[in-house]
Formats: sequence, structure tokens, C-alpha cells
Amino acid sequence: MFTEESFKVFEVAGLDQRMAEIRKEIQPTFQQLNEVFQQVLEPLLAEKLFIHIAQHRRRTTNPPENTWSALSRQKRGYKMEPHFQLGIWPDYVFMWLSCIDQPKNEQAIAQSLLDNQKLFTALSPDFVLSGDHTKPNIMELSPENTEKLLKRFRDVKKGEFQVGRIIKKDDPLWQDPEAAQAYMVDTYKQLVPIYQMTKQASFAQVEN
Repeated sequence: MFTEESFKVFEVAGLDQRMAEIRKEIQPTFQQLNEVFQQVLEPLLAEKLFIHIAQHRRRTTNPPENTWSALSRQKRGYKMEPHFQLGIWPDYVFMWLSCIDQPKNEQAIAQSLLDNQKLFTALSPDFVLSGDHTKPNIMELSPENTEKLLKRFRDVKKGEFQVGRIIKKDDPLWQDPEAAQAYMVDTYKQLVPIYQMTKQASFAQVEN
């Protein structure tokens, strides 16, 4: 599970040094937790999911400000479709359903979610939103914010949409790893209906 040492990784200076700490302190946790999520989600979705762990290979000088992993039904990548993300910033861990980097059929996906916003009202009140996976800013999950982000995701080329939960660095939940894991599992289970809606919208667009 994530610990105080996990968050301290981002205090390490230098690309190679920080990457060494990410590989040591964070990536084994990503692997372990995603294997748990895989076992829970695959029967619910009736499809195989593949684990992807960011390696930050394109970086040459600046160390990563955050790091992440993904569960996707695509073996060779994850950004081309909505996917589940688990990642960490210096101040919090996040669990997202992510639509980033212009996934295929993004306009159909966005419109489908706009037409079915009741899916979001079914989520627990501590769910939040993000419109940019490169920044730590989050937004309250409100009807107004949801509609605003979904319209931007639909209409703006670089628009993104993420919905999920975070666990802050100082949250007492970290003192109980089993409870923290259960909270994460519950987060992804609550996101399943939204994920299925995005998948249906994407497939319908392909068939048309």
C-alpha cells in the first residue's frame, strides 16, 4: 500500500534518482493493487483488462511531477479509450475513470454521458472531477461542473474528462491498508456503469 515514503519520492531531485525511487517505492504498489482491481472488475465488465504502468521514457531532464498506472481492455495502450487510472501526486492518490488524450469517438462518448447525467448523481458525494490529467487541480462533482467538463471534452480538441476519488496524503485511511484498498475497490465499482456507458457509445459510433 502507499505510505509516507511513496509521497516523499517527489522530493527527490534529478530524473534518474526520482525514477529509481518511483520504481522502488511506487510501481510495486501499482502492480499489486491493479491485480486486485483486475480480479474485481473483469467479472463485472465481462472482459479482460491489462495493467499498464507509466515508465516516463520520453523524459530526458525533468523528473515526473506525478506517476500513474492504468487498467485498460487494450493490451498495447490505454489512452485511446476510456480506462481506469490509479496514480499519485505529491499531495494525494487518485482513482479515475479517465478520458484523456483524444480517445476514439470522444464526441459520442461525451454526448452519451451528457444525456445520462443521472449516472453521476448515483456516485458517493466524495467523488470529484478533473479536466486535465497533467495538473493536480480537482473540481467538486456537481451537475454544473460535470456538464461544463463534458461539453469541453466534446467540443474542444484537448478537452479531457476524469471522474473518481482521491485520498489525500494526510488521510488517516492510510493507517489501515485493508480499508484503503476497500475504498479504492469501491471507487472503481461505482464507476463501472459510467465506464459501460462510454463503451456502448464508442461501439455504437463504430457501427454507424
